[in-house]
Amino acid sequence: MQKTASSNRKPDPALLYKVFGGVLFLYLFLGFMVVPCINTLTSVFTAKDASGNTDPFAVIRFFLAGSMPSFVWNSLKLAVCLVVTVNIVGISIVLLTEYFDIKGAKILRMGYMTTLIYSGVALVTGYQFLYDSNGMLTKWFTDILPGFNKQWFTGFNAVLFTMTFACTSNHALFLRNAIRGIDYNTVEAARNMGAKPFKVLLKVVMPTLLPTLFSLTVMTFITGLCAMSAPTLLGYNSINPEIVRLAGSTTADESFPQARAALLSVILAMFTIVLLTVLNHYERKGHYLSVSKTKAKLVKQKIQNPAANILAHIYAYILFIIYMTPVVMIIVFSFQNWSAVRTKSLDFSGWTLSNYFGVENYQYTRSNGKISTRVGAISGVFANEKTVGGIRLSFLLSAVAAALACVIVVIAVNYIFKHRNKKRAVLIEGCLLFPWLLPTILICYSFRIFFNNEVWYVFGQNLYYKENVRILIILAYTVVKLPFALRMIKAAFYAIDDELEDAARNLGASGLVTFLRIKLPIVLPSVLAVFALNFNALFTEYDMGATFQKSEGTTYAMVIQSMCNEEGRDGMNMNASGRRCASTVFIMIVSGLILYLVYGVGSRDLGERLAIRERRSKKLQQIRKSLGFKTAVAEETQE
Repeated sequence: MQKTASSNRKPDPALLYKVFGGVLFLYLFLGFMVVPCINTLTSVFTAKDASGNTDPFAVIRFFLAGSMPSFVWNSLKLAVCLVVTVNIVGISIVLLTEYFDIKGAKILRMGYMTTLIYSGVALVTGYQFLYDSNGMLTKWFTDILPGFNKQWFTGFNAVLFTMTFACTSNHALFLRNAIRGIDYNTVEAARNMGAKPFKVLLKVVMPTLLPTLFSLTVMTFITGLCAMSAPTLLGYNSINPEIVRLAGSTTADESFPQARAALLSVILAMFTIVLLTVLNHYERKGHYLSVSKTKAKLVKQKIQNPAANILAHIYAYILFIIYMTPVVMIIVFSFQNWSAVRTKSLDFSGWTLSNYFGVENYQYTRSNGKISTRVGAISGVFANEKTVGGIRLSFLLSAVAAALACVIVVIAVNYIFKHRNKKRAVLIEGCLLFPWLLPTILICYSFRIFFNNEVWYVFGQNLYYKENVRILIILAYTVVKLPFALRMIKAAFYAIDDELEDAARNLGASGLVTFLRIKLPIVLPSVLAVFALNFNALFTEYDMGATFQKSEGTTYAMVIQSMCNEEGRDGMNMNASGRRCASTVFIMIVSGLILYLVYGVGSRDLGERLAIRERRSKKLQQIRKSLGFKTAVAEETQE
């Protein structure tokens, strides 16, 4: 009887789900995070010399004897200089708009935050449009100063200038929130004790911002170290562009190209791991500030010294001009005809929508004197097949990857909170944070090399072959965005009251039903916000697209850049620069809409939403009454 009972016992579905989930998670973590990176590391020490013998230290000797250390030095120099310049500008824009009483602060803030709606290759090309050898402002400088060097906006200085203003977006978000959280009672107390405004700023305000500033400094250093789009487009020899170049090279072109790319990737990873370890150690120390029981909102401080006040206003508006000039010029020139865009000269009689929707033929004279026509050489963003294809591909890849990252993290965080006191929960969280220890270029390069074969791990498929590269890009996008999604969604799960889950369990609801009907609706706004932000970042992503560069996987940013490189050759893509301007405007609209939905509509609490709904209903009632009154008056008049 006992044997019969045991043989008829059905397997526990919950246990099967746990086993299946654990095996799947282990398979994904090892196959798409650990194994490709280990393969990259081992490739450094398995390079073969000219005789075909494996020489573990050949690449390292080549590295030390050649020019490769200069790429590391250039990246380190850029990272160190960026820490200084970005912090100076970033702290300035926050203090000018949030701490000091500066006239027009709301307008200034909008200008300073424009880097949130366009970044990467779009931002760099915007600065190129103004400052490169044929740029509009460079032409003006040359007219004013005949001896002015037209090539001034190249190399290190151009990259430092561009990235200084591009990287202040983190200050505009995080440091702004930190300074808004300062208790004004502490500032007022210091002033009542006779402290001067500048001393209050240094001794009271700045110490409360140090934890945030330290985190921003580390983030800025890593950004400079792993810079890709600006060095590539502005001609600066740093690590990431060299890795991408070597990844596309062969042994017939130069010695150990793949192994050298792997070594540079490993060096980047070492720097990143050390910096993140230091940041984590610093954060664990804890930083606390004693505040009053009743916290007061920060009141903007007036600059009493007239000269200092004037200088602060001048400095604020100079920064505003630097931020806004590329944005305004790109928008204006997106409505100019192709010849005006090519010559960087405004033609107020030539306003057109051809850079958005138009299609025109271009006629040109060949060297033999014959006139040729290039059909469709002048085409807009939404009328050009390659551009529309890039938009469609980037939209699809970004949406799928952002959704996958959110789904994986939501399931994982739900499991982590259910087993929060167990080691396996800590292990899963560590696995999801693992990509943060590695630079993006290392992950993408590892994927490209490891999966460019018939790998048994993916059932003998070559994921870098033709259209399969799109799957590889989605996987890379997803892996890179997992840590950010984890940090944001995990914070949302803390808002769930444990009593709700207990009540659902007491009513007989299963774990799955509790998750779908209780937990998920609570965290859904945060999940959608993470999805939107990840999509926003991936839609115009350049670095990973350059690493996976292939005709079947050409993303939107790569399409824009490639068309501008071939602009005008044999009458092709005559308005590529104008189309790039229109593309940047399109990116601004998409990014701005997403940020509004996340930080505007999405950040409102229930009380604010109800108040807005009530105001709208009152306005509608007033409109109806006024219309009804007018109709009644009109009827009486007719009678």
